[in-house]
Amino acid sequence: MQGVCVPILCVCICVTVLLRSAISQPRSESDTYTECTDGYHWDPQTEHCKDINECETIPDACKGEMKCFNHYGGYLCLPRSASLIPAPEPPITPAQPLNPCPLGYEPQGNSCVGGCLVYCEGQVAVTGVRTGGSMWVQSVGQWRVTLTLYMSVMLHDAVFAHNNSILNVYLCIASPTNTDIDECERHEHDCQPSQECINSVGAFTCQCPDGYRKVGTECVDIDECRYRYCQHRCVNVPGSFSCQCEPGFQLAGNNRSCIDVNECEMGAPCSQRCYNTYGTFLCRCDQGYELGPDGFECKDIDECSYSSYLCQYQCVNEPGKFSCVCPEGYRLLGTRMCQDINECETGEHECTETQNCVNIHGRYQCVDKNSCQEPYIQVSDNRCVCPVSNPACRELPFSIVHRYMSITSERSVPSDIFQIQATSVSARAYNTFRIRSGDENGDFYIRQINNISAMLVLARAVSGPREYTLDLEMVSINPLVNYQNNYQTSSALRLSIYVGPYTF
Repeated sequence: MQGVCVPILCVCICVTVLLRSAISQPRSESDTYTECTDGYHWDPQTEHCKDINECETIPDACKGEMKCFNHYGGYLCLPRSASLIPAPEPPITPAQPLNPCPLGYEPQGNSCVGGCLVYCEGQVAVTGVRTGGSMWVQSVGQWRVTLTLYMSVMLHDAVFAHNNSILNVYLCIASPTNTDIDECERHEHDCQPSQECINSVGAFTCQCPDGYRKVGTECVDIDECRYRYCQHRCVNVPGSFSCQCEPGFQLAGNNRSCIDVNECEMGAPCSQRCYNTYGTFLCRCDQGYELGPDGFECKDIDECSYSSYLCQYQCVNEPGKFSCVCPEGYRLLGTRMCQDINECETGEHECTETQNCVNIHGRYQCVDKNSCQEPYIQVSDNRCVCPVSNPACRELPFSIVHRYMSITSERSVPSDIFQIQATSVSARAYNTFRIRSGDENGDFYIRQINNISAMLVLARAVSGPREYTLDLEMVSINPLVNYQNNYQTSSALRLSIYVGPYTF
């Protein structure tokens, strides 16, 4: 039987054997030594006592879950998970002096000292009766086993069987600087590749990493997404999971909930106005703009293209708005209407002192203050008289009064534009009104209102700029008055009509 040591654990038991019957006296040269202690038998070939393997010779040497391990002079019953690594058997030379101790032990005084057993379980103890203090004692056969405890470690089911001797077992630390063997670091474990090896004092355990569960001998990933840990989307990954949020949201501090993102504060691509909403945002435009097809850019609205009635004259589109402008000679009235500028009142004209300024639509006209033509003579502003003493005046109106007016283009017709009123009428006179000249195209006509007044009516729509000079005549017939054998007299109103270029 060889001496044994187990290198994978941290405690070793040193055994001292005390022989109850003292060690045999040295034999004389003539004696033949053939007797051995119990557990040994004489080997005539080597002339030494050889250990008996009780695990082979004794049926059922260990009961239950215990395993039999042969030992010098006896055997051990240890748990089946224990394993012993045999130490090399020391060479035997016949020339050496006879060793009366069992193989693996050396004589020391009256005792046999030697052997080292290292037990493979973390906690080991010899079954026996505690006698007090730190001693455990058990008698097995003719052996008395004494275990001295130097630390709180138990030895399980270790049986030493010897006769006529006392076996003292001392528990000691094999290596104070390397007490525990890290099986995980030395890869001396049987954990599966999917498991983690966790070292402990005298042992190790196989555990599944976080996010895995054990199925049989393998570690299988736990699908955490089944448990609805995430508010929006859950992405399972080996050993873990991650939460993701829908667009417009971001993970909260707990990495599971989703909170709204204020895109307007994070540079949303709105060109003008941005309004944050739950999970998204909206772009809006200022007045005068409209949102483009992409929903981000604002395009100017060309209000002028929508209607021709926005402005009286001309609509000018501007970024985000429009404005109305008026032609020369007009000014803007409010925001859309055009009003003629009376240059004669504002002094914005170039008429001389001998001329009168006549305001017309969009401009002004300078006329001579003395507009009388031969044979007429001026008697007052704008009034000319043809003297009765002048033979050339017989076929002409007695007086001509000059008047000026302006009308707009495309005026609706028929339209009353000027009223004629007699300033002096003879008693019993009968008055008629007519257009004496200037209406060659028949654009006007006279509608008599009564004996002393009539209305000039625009018969056709006319476009400007254009100028008419109409002689409107009032003919008076008085049968009671005989003037040069002619009871008919007349007076005229020379009306200058300026048609403006626009409808306003």
